[in-house]
Amino acid sequence: MKQGILARNPSVLIFLALLALFTLIVTFGSEAYGAGFVSTSFVKTLGKTLCLCLAALAMDLIWGYAGILSLGHMAFFALGGYLIGMWLMYARTEEIVVAALAQDALPATAEEIRQGIATQIFGVVGSSDLPLVWSFAYSLPIQLALVILVPGLLALIFGWLAFRARVTGVYLSILTQAMTLALALYLFQNDSGLRGNNGLSGLQNLPGLGDVGQDQLSVWFFWTSALALAGAYIVLSGVVGGKFGSVIRAIRDDEARVRFLGYSVESYKLFIFTLTAVICAIAGVLYYPQAGIINPAELAPIASIYLAVWVAIGGRGRLYGAVIGAAFVSLMSSLFTGGRVPAIDLGILRIDWVDWWQVLLGVVFVLVTLFAPKGIGGLFDLALHRRSPDRKGAPLGPEDGSLQEKEALE
Repeated sequence: MKQGILARNPSVLIFLALLALFTLIVTFGSEAYGAGFVSTSFVKTLGKTLCLCLAALAMDLIWGYAGILSLGHMAFFALGGYLIGMWLMYARTEEIVVAALAQDALPATAEEIRQGIATQIFGVVGSSDLPLVWSFAYSLPIQLALVILVPGLLALIFGWLAFRARVTGVYLSILTQAMTLALALYLFQNDSGLRGNNGLSGLQNLPGLGDVGQDQLSVWFFWTSALALAGAYIVLSGVVGGKFGSVIRAIRDDEARVRFLGYSVESYKLFIFTLTAVICAIAGVLYYPQAGIINPAELAPIASIYLAVWVAIGGRGRLYGAVIGAAFVSLMSSLFTGGRVPAIDLGILRIDWVDWWQVLLGVVFVLVTLFAPKGIGGLFDLALHRRSPDRKGAPLGPEDGSLQEKEALE
């Protein structure tokens, strides 16, 4: 009889239980629904952290399990933010314009409202017309569909071209970075239709919910982020725990042999690349309304490098490791760059953590690479006395009663 995901992988149940407990603690400690010892700003920080954990899960799937080091996945994350940001900004501006035009003697026409919205949004870049890319910004269902279609299609086209040409390794990483940089440079232009360097702002104000305070909205987004992370964890655990997961790990370890066995390696890699791009886009949809603003700097290649660093610190090839790494770095970054940690004055040198945080992150990454290559998640294996099979120089084999099979089951 086939076992379910939870029966095959008890760590999923443990993760979900811990996430549920964490969600309850934050909810009952929030200013909106609890004792108030968790501030609204910190609830937003925690909600954004959960979104980054979701993106890290996607990165772990494509890098830790499939062996594809993509340095461009935060581009999909930002695309998701732009797509939901367009609807948020359009709908919120529409409310303001309609309220202003309601004071006129004659009712405003649809064209006047549309023109007013365009002027309000694009006046900052010297335009009063809605660009073509905003054609469906008025519709939330269409924009949500585009969140899946646009990043998914971009990843599908890019991946098909790259994998069809059998680009691998560092060359593929460079290509993904080049894609991200090209997209960022395009969005910096005012005629990109997305307000250039100004980006999209005011995203924390949800249309139709003007009477709801940020304390409540922050908790709602926190709940949604937690649900998205839990759902993705369950789905990806099923993906990596089944036969599909065995194939992508085999591709990571020996691509040529998997191709020789008759598997369509390019199809597997293309599916994983597209799936993880969509997951990152969904994470961006939840992240930027909590951040309140998005601009082309969010697509900088360094953001995708940070994503890989989070997974490496947490422990790639372990879904919970990716979550641990992203949460650890995100919360430490918030702590050190928020001015809460006092500076250290060494006389000839003053360490101000706002400026030195990235140096500390680099040191942590080097130390983890040298002394804990399996990341923070690998420490759990040590605590639970888990170890890799001792092959004694021989390959793992399927023969019944063989030493290799016994080692493989340990």
